[in-house]
Amino acid sequence: MSPTKRISRRRMLRGAGLSGAAVAVGLPPLEQMLNTNGTAYAATRPEAKAIPKRFILWFNGNGIVENYWIPRAEGTNFEITPCLSPLARFRNDIHVLSGVDNAAARSSGPGNGHHKSMSGLVSCTGFSGRGAGGMSIDQAIARHTAGDSRFHSLQIGVCQESFGESIQRNMSWAGRDRPLPPEMIPHRLFDRLFGTNETHWIERKKSVLDAVRDDALSLKQQLGSQDRQRIDEHLESIRSLENSIASLPPEYSVVVERPSEGGDLKDWPRIAKLQTDLLVHALASRQTKVASYMLTKCQGLSRFPWMGYTYDRHHGYTHSRSSTPDGQSIMRDICRWHVEEFAYLLARLQSIPEGEGTLLDHTCALFVHEHAEANSHKNSGLAMICAGHAGNLKTGRHTRITGTVGDLYLTLAEEVLGAPLGSFPTANQKLSDIV
Repeated sequence: MSPTKRISRRRMLRGAGLSGAAVAVGLPPLEQMLNTNGTAYAATRPEAKAIPKRFILWFNGNGIVENYWIPRAEGTNFEITPCLSPLARFRNDIHVLSGVDNAAARSSGPGNGHHKSMSGLVSCTGFSGRGAGGMSIDQAIARHTAGDSRFHSLQIGVCQESFGESIQRNMSWAGRDRPLPPEMIPHRLFDRLFGTNETHWIERKKSVLDAVRDDALSLKQQLGSQDRQRIDEHLESIRSLENSIASLPPEYSVVVERPSEGGDLKDWPRIAKLQTDLLVHALASRQTKVASYMLTKCQGLSRFPWMGYTYDRHHGYTHSRSSTPDGQSIMRDICRWHVEEFAYLLARLQSIPEGEGTLLDHTCALFVHEHAEANSHKNSGLAMICAGHAGNLKTGRHTRITGTVGDLYLTLAEEVLGAPLGSFPTANQKLSDIV
């Protein structure tokens, strides 16, 4: 560790935007923010603050094809299935779960299978007829962990279609029928993270970095060589994000309604990676500790032109052709793309040094769907993936869970993330298999 003067973990780069409004750019974890062991943020009062744990709830709609997704073997010798193949390099960083019971989805109330499953998945309560029947797990955790974060939580989306009801378009809920919509436009998410009362940086010729250049130069004079290099790399990544977002086609800056024939986004992976990069920036710079990420919609109607699958929409593939070998192969490939994007998230988290480890070491990312087997709208055996090393999370294995979604959420919240929920709907026990 550098012997020079420590700087506050809350330190940001500041300046004035084009309109004169304040601009703030978060910093990555620096050595001079940490104690001499690199295990906690240094402070004079109160005592040194532990490196925060982060939680990401990551969602894909329409379920899976179980025989291509779920490993046959349990324990540490599980096989990497075709759908999980993008995660092979992260084998020791993940815990594959199967058999998780979405008990709330079997309520006798209003809604179709997707409505009920989505409400049960995110809040463990029955569909109200308008939305989720209660607070979603990400918001329940954020209530206890947000602390001094700039954002209580972030809600991020990728699928730029607004088709469907509120329960299909939202995964974060402040309470019963109180949705927190995901930000699906990279331009707007960038503005939110970098500009205070300043909009559309990436549509201007001036970079957000120009506004904080003087503060960055001043700060670097106080830092050791490794921290100076880390700041340079951090600022270069921000500029790369600006350029990438500015290069998007104009139609990507608005949310469309139900996609017309031939009107779908042609390269969702491009949008997904930009949104993931922005999320990782927010987590690394401690602007938030909790986020939800909605890669596709519940009962989504997307096509997949970058994979050559445009005959039908996603929801159609799960039903009309899922019983045929060709249809099963298509669903396998779609699910594998979902996992590829999740693997990209893990790679980005792992690339950020933080203390004695990486950002992935201080994160719990949970990958979920509203159904298990997609065609049958199965709720009795959901497949999920826990990733990261926050708390005492077990990794490098596959476990068939005997318990509910609520049991899992309560265990992760209290035993992994340190959020004392006390209780959560449908939770009756802690799951010792995962911690």
